[in-house]
Amino acid sequence: MDSETSTAVEQQPAPAPHRVAGRIGFLLLALLAAASGAMGGLLLVYSTDLPQIGELESYRPSSITELYDDQGREIGSFALQRRVLVNYDDIPPLLREAVISVEDKDFERHWGVDVWRVLGAAYRDFRSGGRVQGASTLTMQLSRNLFLSADKNFGRKIQEIMLAMQIERRFTKQQIFTMYANQVFLGHGVYGFEAGAEFYFSKEMKDLNLEEAALLAGLPKGPSVYSPIRSAERAMHRRNTVINAMLEDGKITAEAAAHAKAAPLRLHLQTAPNSIAPYFVEEVRRYLESKYGAEQVHERGLRVYTSLDLDLQKVANRAVLDGLTAYEHRHGWKGNLPNVQSRGLTLATYADPDWDQPIAAGTYVHGVVSAVRPGAAIVRLGRFSGVITAADLAWTKVKDPAALVKAGDLVYVLLLEDPPRRPDSAGQLVHVALEQESGVQGALMAIDNSTGDVKALVGGRDFDETKFDRATQALRQVGSSFKPYVYTAAVDQGAKPDDTILDAPVSFPAPGGLWSPHNYDEKFEGEITLRHALAESRNIPAVKLAAKVGMQSVISYVRKFGITSRMEPYLPVALGAAEVTLQEQVSAYSTFPDDGVRVVPRLIRKVVDYEGHVLEEDYPEVKDVIGVDTARTMTQLLEGVVQHGTAAATGARLKHPLGGKTGTTNEFTDAWFVGFSPSITCGVWVGFDESKSLGTNEAGALAALPIWEDFMRAAIQQHPDEEFPGEHKTQKPVIKAQTQPPRGSAGSVPR
Repeated sequence: MDSETSTAVEQQPAPAPHRVAGRIGFLLLALLAAASGAMGGLLLVYSTDLPQIGELESYRPSSITELYDDQGREIGSFALQRRVLVNYDDIPPLLREAVISVEDKDFERHWGVDVWRVLGAAYRDFRSGGRVQGASTLTMQLSRNLFLSADKNFGRKIQEIMLAMQIERRFTKQQIFTMYANQVFLGHGVYGFEAGAEFYFSKEMKDLNLEEAALLAGLPKGPSVYSPIRSAERAMHRRNTVINAMLEDGKITAEAAAHAKAAPLRLHLQTAPNSIAPYFVEEVRRYLESKYGAEQVHERGLRVYTSLDLDLQKVANRAVLDGLTAYEHRHGWKGNLPNVQSRGLTLATYADPDWDQPIAAGTYVHGVVSAVRPGAAIVRLGRFSGVITAADLAWTKVKDPAALVKAGDLVYVLLLEDPPRRPDSAGQLVHVALEQESGVQGALMAIDNSTGDVKALVGGRDFDETKFDRATQALRQVGSSFKPYVYTAAVDQGAKPDDTILDAPVSFPAPGGLWSPHNYDEKFEGEITLRHALAESRNIPAVKLAAKVGMQSVISYVRKFGITSRMEPYLPVALGAAEVTLQEQVSAYSTFPDDGVRVVPRLIRKVVDYEGHVLEEDYPEVKDVIGVDTARTMTQLLEGVVQHGTAAATGARLKHPLGGKTGTTNEFTDAWFVGFSPSITCGVWVGFDESKSLGTNEAGALAALPIWEDFMRAAIQQHPDEEFPGEHKTQKPVIKAQTQPPRGSAGSVPR
């Protein structure tokens, strides 16, 4: 290039400033348009599958179906998510301020998204190479909890923001906070702050103090990480973080903050009420699900008003377990305890379902032996431990616990005192007695005679071990408790209580030859009254009566009493060689004190949906079975059993109008007592699930009657002045002298 050309180039004028600015502006506009287009495309992509926010207008989250007893006390619940729905005014200001301070300080001011927090979190995640997370407002958390997955990625975050903006446009802040308060997960299957307050503190949300409100407010960040049950240290640190945030926002004073942060964790965990009557609750669940479906039962917050009496149920639970314990003591220590090591566990990792239930003095509970020392064994029972001394195992006839148990053994114990309540008293030892489970089972059912309401139901020793309900599902031979049906048929055909019958050897033709029944004591009493024959459970008179009225007739009466089990018209059936459920026996026996009318057992009185609409209301279903005169005669005959027959000792102790009948099967495989007062009928069965003998002399009066007596002692207290129909206190039925003294004293085992 020559010098002239170079000079010419150098002398060209520079571009005007406004032209440079225009180019830059154009470039920025182009970039903005591109960004807007990209953002629009992203919004289009991520909005394709967004739910309709309008659905929230009618949205109601899953809530608990609750069961109540006959006094309105909760006895059980069903829920996929344990939640109690509340309104905004139900949420105490202290809890609202705690949540807002720690989760979303600008909740009242933003429009669903805190832009600077989101951008800051995104930048930090970009620099660290992590996923987009954090900085979510309460509204964003609500949108995620309601509609989105828990995955932490860019796409979900965009959807979360878009949903939050829509929610803010459609709902007020109060509505948003209420939905959040009902929806938030707080760990251990608990959703919403009201359910959280009940679960962690056994109190309503409105009664929370500062440290309790702060603990709940801190859980949404990490329900499992900050669980006060799993990690008290992390939970306390998180609680104090919430308190500091409230202090920083001026919501509380420095003095209140210092006091709350110094307070220890004071949990009062709410245990599931299903543990009180688990077999009853399970029967109700099966019925409800069959009628309304599992979704309605577990998610739609039904209110189910049942027939159960919570107080009587507690008595029934204890009576059955005490009766089975007495049986175990009679038969001595068996040993052969399972050990945690055989289950692949350790002392530290073993946990028993019993530890999640209410535990108090008088409770039977499983535990694991943690240490054995001279004269004592230490048993871990969850958050506390028990001690077994030599005096607590006297029934085993062994003086040193070390001779019976070793570390790791799984044992069954009875608490002799209340456990410590404070979490910091874990080192305190509770006095417990060593017990045993040999496999023997028991069942009890009690119903109101006039309504058929099931007042108590025990289906076995331990619901956690087996859900099989021996009161409603088990078909067992009933032994002599079948005899009242034979006597009913005879009385209905004209027999009188003071008619006589010959108790003497007799034989009847049978397919395999002659059949010769025997009495329990292998003796014969000669001419006796029907009253005495039933009271003393004489077998030969019962068979003779059955032969006289005909077994076809007897079975037809059995069907009238509501018993549907299959049975053949053979004479041995008259002595109880027929399989019947305890529920059928109890329902049938209630006919006698109810003047011949049987009321079908009912577990449910009323079912109401969440809005208060009555879905069903069950009224007593009445069946006419026998005439009034026959029923009253049979009541008198069965009173004789308790007054001077095989249950005379019980009658003497209870001193109340009572009737009933013992039952024992061959080889002592089943023990029964079914009896009644004027107001309630109760039946008890004891036996093994398999066909196995309870042991010599384990008759109904020894194995089952004491359980019945313990229960009825509480039941009759509700009706101290009752009488059987047709009877008056001033004129009791006259009991004729018998041919020999009553049985049941020492040296003889009644039937």
